Amino acid sequence: MTHPLPSGLPDRLPLPGPRQAGESFRPVLLDASLPADAAALAELRDSHRLRELHDRIEDQIEELLSCLTPHDPFGGRSRSHAVADVLGSRPDTYGRWAWYPWSGRLVHVLPESEFRLVRTDRNRDKITREEQQGLLRRRIGVIGLSVGSSAALTCAMEGVGGAFRLADFDRLGLSNLNRLRAGVHDVGVEKSVLCARGMYELDPYLDIEILRSGITEDSLGDFFGDGQDAQGLDLLIEECDTPWVKVAAREQARARRIPVLMDTNDRGVLDVERFDLEPGRPLFHGRTGAVTAADVRDLDRDAALRLLLDIVDESTLSPAMSDALTRVGRTLSSWPQLASGVMLGAALVTDAARRILLGRPLPSGRHRLDLQELVAAPAAPVPHGAGR
Repeated sequence: MTHPLPSGLPDRLPLPGPRQAGESFRPVLLDASLPADAAALAELRDSHRLRELHDRIEDQIEELLSCLTPHDPFGGRSRSHAVADVLGSRPDTYGRWAWYPWSGRLVHVLPESEFRLVRTDRNRDKITREEQQGLLRRRIGVIGLSVGSSAALTCAMEGVGGAFRLADFDRLGLSNLNRLRAGVHDVGVEKSVLCARGMYELDPYLDIEILRSGITEDSLGDFFGDGQDAQGLDLLIEECDTPWVKVAAREQARARRIPVLMDTNDRGVLDVERFDLEPGRPLFHGRTGAVTAADVRDLDRDAALRLLLDIVDESTLSPAMSDALTRVGRTLSSWPQLASGVMLGAALVTDAARRILLGRPLPSGRHRLDLQELVAAPAAPVPHGAGR
């Protein structure tokens, strides 16, 4: 399905106060040509909440002109005259001002269509402008924002999706910083909030909803778009460890004919389930039989682990992961995951999402991109200093 091009946020949102800023995840878009927004901007500029005013709109316009006519960006004029012709007599009213309450930054940006054109221009023509516009009309759901946050951020960076629905109940811990794009000042912040903030800092015109409680029986329908005025998903990225959520989400996706992607973060494994093309396809490629969400609702720890091993196929795990399975909860606090594996998974998921949403051939199945095999160690030790 396709959706209208996201319009970002209502331009006249109330400016959050200091207490609300800590929990905010949406920027406020302000139009200085409107009296109410101009007043809000004036208030911000005089406020202690403003920590950084970033106005590089002339540089952005120069890039815009170069993207539109690379052979002659200024049309025979000087750079300053060409930029001034675009800005008009009131430069502050051109485009929008994005206020990021969590960081105290006020940023001047191009109007939405021009912003999107420039920000994704270097994608051409691996992604054409027409394809890019189509991708930005799509809505992607992401469940699980440890591994899933990298996938969501990479999709946003590449312009694969203009609207997102993010779900995770957890908060950032210090041990998450081995693989999540965040800082020590973010410890304790909700993962859904952190992910949305990072995406909005890439593109303030995105449309992002978050489910702070994660996926529950009460929120499952809302996540898939059953709420009032809500829109359905075009694709699901599932990256959580809870068996009930994994199964229930796929049941919903299959019933609604939504494709599902999952990166298992070990040996570069990517799962593609094309429920959009195969509405009768068994979940997890049939590896768990006819299991239902009701069957796995109350599994104990050992049974849940057994199900997860069936899903990923224990026999294909890396030696390090296989060894870890016997030690989690005893000498290991949790599953081992590396930033390099998470980033690789984000790249695989984004590439697959782009191809699916553009209607390019990509069948269901399990695919492996194991860097240990692809970039193999030499048969014999390399002498010290060799190759210098």
